[in-house]
Amino acid sequence: MASDFQRRKISGVFGAMDTDDDGYLTEADFRALTARWLDLRGTDTGTPEGEKLAAIMMGWWATLRDASDRNRDGKVTLDEVLGVVDELPKMPGAVTGTADAMFEAVDENGDGAISAAEYRRLIEAWNGVDTPTDEVFALLDLDGDGRLSREEFTGHWFEFWAGDDPAAPGSWVFGRV
Repeated sequence: MASDFQRRKISGVFGAMDTDDDGYLTEADFRALTARWLDLRGTDTGTPEGEKLAAIMMGWWATLRDASDRNRDGKVTLDEVLGVVDELPKMPGAVTGTADAMFEAVDENGDGAISAAEYRRLIEAWNGVDTPTDEVFALLDLDGDGRLSREEFTGHWFEFWAGDDPAAPGSWVFGRV
């Protein structure tokens, strides 16, 4: 069973992804998130970059739906997501697989690292509003080089989704909890 801390951090991300605020995650929510992210980047699905981002986001939706939607109604509730979160520590490959896909989506220029600006666009795409990220980015940048490597990002992603340590930097990968 998810701890209070896990419920709090997952609830925040769930609420941000629930773009129509109906209490469910649906394909429409992920399409809206994709559109918001593309808009922040100043591109659309008609570009190679836009096609790639849309494929990653919709692939994430399919993975989440398949793993979480217990009653197969095409909607995912917070409790269904939390049910999967309980299992994630036993499935590190599943978590790191989604981390790799998200890393590809966030690394806009394909240089193999996530800059502070790229990270900010990720968070603003999720939140739908301007969000200060400098403090959190500094915590996530473990080696202080001004970039998140794939390894750093993957570790943080795993900690966010499968971890239960409020002091772990990865607990903040989507912002302060």
